[in-house]
Formats: sequence, structure tokens, C-alpha cells
Amino acid sequence: MSVLLFIVLFTALGGVLSVLAAAVFLLLPEAQQKNVLPHGISFAIGALLTGAFCGLIPHAFEEVQPQQLSTLSATILAGILGFFVLEKLLVWRHCHSNACEAHGEDSHDHHHGHSHGAQAGHRPAGMFIILGDGIHNFVDGVLIGAAFLTDVQLGIVTSLAVAAHEIPQEVGDFAILLHSGYRRGEALFYNILASLTTVIGGVLAYFSLGDLHDVLPYFLTLAASSFIYIAVADLIPSLHQKTDIKTSLQQIGFILAGVVLILVMQGIAHRFESVA
Repeated sequence: MSVLLFIVLFTALGGVLSVLAAAVFLLLPEAQQKNVLPHGISFAIGALLTGAFCGLIPHAFEEVQPQQLSTLSATILAGILGFFVLEKLLVWRHCHSNACEAHGEDSHDHHHGHSHGAQAGHRPAGMFIILGDGIHNFVDGVLIGAAFLTDVQLGIVTSLAVAAHEIPQEVGDFAILLHSGYRRGEALFYNILASLTTVIGGVLAYFSLGDLHDVLPYFLTLAASSFIYIAVADLIPSLHQKTDIKTSLQQIGFILAGVVLILVMQGIAHRFESVA
């Protein structure tokens, strides 16, 4: 199977399946949603961190000369700081347009589609979510494409890690669209449409990065910094809201499940690649 076909297949499946999983999740009773979503977040943390530290970073380091390792490490640091600044700018813009500080609103929760976002009730808010999701998915597609251009096994693992953190995000996006006046069918359609930008990003990466082998390790480290930042800055803090022993053990268990899945898929992908 050609690399391009792998890219198209996994970017399309990952994007569409994450949207469909989010849609199915929203069909559950609200009580079950509250029970299931934290487990999905814990699972995503394990998948993202394992994809970064056991997949993307080692492969990036293997692709460069020893004297370039410090530059790659600096790229990871710059990526994490860059994502912090970007999110800070987005939060600042949101607060100034919605006066969240004046009302004591947690803008981070609003961004992920919790109850504060449900009060907006304006179609423009929904369109902003669709546009932002499309851009985010496009970048994910570029990173997945860069991973596949480096190694098919790495591409498969990266696609799984992206899908793991996309599902909780898509749930939030779906909820915002519904509360912005969109019918369920419309919300599903626009979410799937936005998810297809992942394919566009992957295909663009294939044709634009295919001849730029020296650039690929830097894309891999940027992808790793993205995974690390999402897990550490966005997802882990939400787990600290509950500190009882039972919940903490469940969180650890699902994080480990995410770790194990990525490691197992790495082994399966490696064997599949060897046979192919």
C-alpha cells in the first residue's frame, strides 16, 4: 500500500470516526456522559504522552545527526511555549469579546464546550467553532502526513494518538453547535466537514514535504510538543478536580490503558510494516 493511500485512509478514518464517536456520546443520558467523559480524557492523556515520548521524539532523533539533537530539543521547548502563547491569545480574545472575567467565567471550560458555552445561543459562535476546528484538523493532518513520510508505523501510532484526543474535543464542539442553534443533523454535517480538512492537510504534507526529508524531524518534534502541551496543560488539570481514591485510581487506570494501547499498536504496526 502506498504512503499516500495510508495518509488518506488514516486521516479520513481518524477524523470521521472521532466525530461519529462524539455524536454517539451525546446520545447517552446526561448522567452517563458525566461518568464516561473523564475516562476518555484520562485515556487520551496516556495515548498522547506515549505517542510523543515513545513514537514521535525517538523517530525524530533517529533522523538527524548527533549535533542536531540539541536543536530538535529546542524545537520541542519552543513548540510547547508557542502553544502556550497561542492559547493565551485565544483565551484573551475570548475574554474580551465575552467579558468572561467580569462574570467570573472559566474561559478554558467554555472553549471545551461546557456549560458556559451553552449559554451563548448565537450562530456566529458555532461558525467560529467550525472554522477553528477545521484549522486545527488541517494542522493535525499535516503532522500525520509528516509522520507517515518518516515511517508507516509512526504514522499509524500518531493517527491513533490524534484520534484519542479529538473525541473529547469533538464532544465539546458538538455541544457548542447544538446550543448555538444548529440541529443535530446540521451539527453532525459541519463537524464531519471540518474533520475532512485533516485529509487535506495530510495530502498537502505528502506533496509538499515528500522531497524535504531534512524538515520532517522538526515537524515530528512540533507534533510531539503539541501532544505534550495538550496532555499536560489542557487535560491533566481537569483530572485534579476530583481527588478521592476511587476516582484517582480510575484515572491512573485509564491513563495506563492509553499507554498500553499505543505501545501495542506500535508493535502491531511494526509487524504489519515488516510483512508489507
